Amino acid sequence: MRLKKTVVLVGMMGAGKTAVGTALARLLNVEVLDSDEEITRAADRSIAEIFQRDGEAFFRDREYEVIGRLLRSAPAVLSTGGGAFLAERNRDQIREFGVSVWLRADLDLLWSRVRHKNTRPLLRTANPRQTLTELYHARQPFYELADLVVDSTPEYSVEEMAERVAQALRSRSDVMEEA
Repeated sequence: MRLKKTVVLVGMMGAGKTAVGTALARLLNVEVLDSDEEITRAADRSIAEIFQRDGEAFFRDREYEVIGRLLRSAPAVLSTGGGAFLAERNRDQIREFGVSVWLRADLDLLWSRVRHKNTRPLLRTANPRQTLTELYHARQPFYELADLVVDSTPEYSVEEMAERVAQALRSRSDVMEEA
């Protein structure tokens, strides 16, 4: 099978977008891209530093530009930041040039994956679990707009999740074709 357009993985922090994206790209024999990595490389600063120095609006503008550029290049697997899919302009360009896949995970699984990491600027609060819960409920309606949904459970390895995503992609002739 050959990928015809870029697969954009969306979902909450801790859903596995980066890890599953890497495994999926290997499976499909395409490049793996990460919009957050592209932004930090271009800015020569971490996302936390960008948020602190320039603000979220500045970051979101760069995110839109980077996602647009990556969608217009060769078909690949693109992992996005957790907030990227909330913006209608990002959803519109993803819908036009790619296919979105929501890696849906429940709150307990997400918390188990992010609670020991200090690289999540949005969770630098007095009660990070409560913050994650609020983000989860606020973002879920946006993630539900994704083209495809693949459920994640603790039992699935990264490779099994990648295979489940590939299986979902094969159901779409506009995304995958016989090589």
